[in-house]
Amino acid sequence: MRIPIQSVTPDCGQAEVCGWVHEVRDLGGLAFMLIRDRTGIIQVTIPKKKVSEAVLAAVKAVSRESVVRVTGPVKAIDKAPGGRELVPETLEIISLAETPLPLDVSEKVLAEMDTRLDSRFLDVRRPRVAAVFEIRSAALHAINQYFHDAGFTNITTPKIVAAATEGGTELFPIAYFDKEAFLNQSPQLYKQMMMSAGCEKVYEIGPIFRAEEHNTTKHLNEATSIDIEVSFADHIEVMRILEDLIVKTYAYVDQKCSAQLANLEIAEFVLPKAPFPRLPYAEAIEIAKKRIEDPIKYGDDISPAAERAIGAEMGGHYFIVDWPSEIRPYYAMQYENDPSICKAFDLMHPRMELSSGAQREHRYDRLVKQIAQKGLNPESFDFYLRPFRYGMPPHAGWGLGAERLVMTMLGLGNVREAVLFPRDMHRLVP
Repeated sequence: MRIPIQSVTPDCGQAEVCGWVHEVRDLGGLAFMLIRDRTGIIQVTIPKKKVSEAVLAAVKAVSRESVVRVTGPVKAIDKAPGGRELVPETLEIISLAETPLPLDVSEKVLAEMDTRLDSRFLDVRRPRVAAVFEIRSAALHAINQYFHDAGFTNITTPKIVAAATEGGTELFPIAYFDKEAFLNQSPQLYKQMMMSAGCEKVYEIGPIFRAEEHNTTKHLNEATSIDIEVSFADHIEVMRILEDLIVKTYAYVDQKCSAQLANLEIAEFVLPKAPFPRLPYAEAIEIAKKRIEDPIKYGDDISPAAERAIGAEMGGHYFIVDWPSEIRPYYAMQYENDPSICKAFDLMHPRMELSSGAQREHRYDRLVKQIAQKGLNPESFDFYLRPFRYGMPPHAGWGLGAERLVMTMLGLGNVREAVLFPRDMHRLVP
């Protein structure tokens, strides 16, 4: 029976392992083969005078990244990976890989991002790359568990919609029978509608689509959004939930993914501590003014250069709060004593924005007014507005980008490294 490589020890006696040929070295009378599966690497040592002709023939015929099955006794040896080696009694080539390979899985020859993405099936065989997606899986498990334990209801909202979520034009149109339709840019309107349904606490982890013509290391046109909405809560309460989620997700990865962090050569995995600082937007602008050459003033959105400058000042995760109402979406609740400022926030990593949220305006008349103030037609949002006419509780929520969370957590240089098959301005395949 096949044993995962991670579990193979000298105590096993005989072992059967299956995996990919990571490397082959022929030293004349002795050959070495490294076999890799998702759990690790084991050295197969082939003394040519002591193994069968069938084994020798297989060693001669095999190519790197072929899939093989090897059986034989396991011995302790200090210099081998994991401190053990397998001497083959049988060596079967299950699937022979063509040569040359599109990229070098052993990482002796580095590949450009486009080359890696073109052959993503090979790229993910690299332990360093596989580690990213194992950590991403662990992080999403921790996030799901957090919401489950906190009594949230998991919902699924439409990804094909008839109207823009936020009234913008950055939408992908699609052919939908005889109707106009778009790919949804956010579950925002639907999760708010569920507050009227009495669900009180909902979350969704799913794809969002934004037709933004960005070509940067932190933007995607299809991303994974982690969204919540909570009834009878204000912006302060959902910020507390968000920072608690971040802290516990990091802690879970630290606890469960030590081998993957080692593969990524992350010697010290820094755990964030709550509470995160709350930095008013007006103060954030003043910090940026002092640190960047580009002109920036109150009422401007915060540019990437400003984000980095403010992040350098703050040093860790932080919130930017109390945004000008004019640059936030129509559904953000404005302060009673100063409607020019709203109860919106962004969660920031020193490198970039991770999440955006707010307490929502739940009063029908005010919401209609705020939609009109943005130059939008309230009649276009009738399906969204109707629930506000029949008993809508106060509520707040946020959306968190999964790829950016993983990117900043692991110090990746490009958000495309945090998603298996990226979709950007130039990439539709594989």
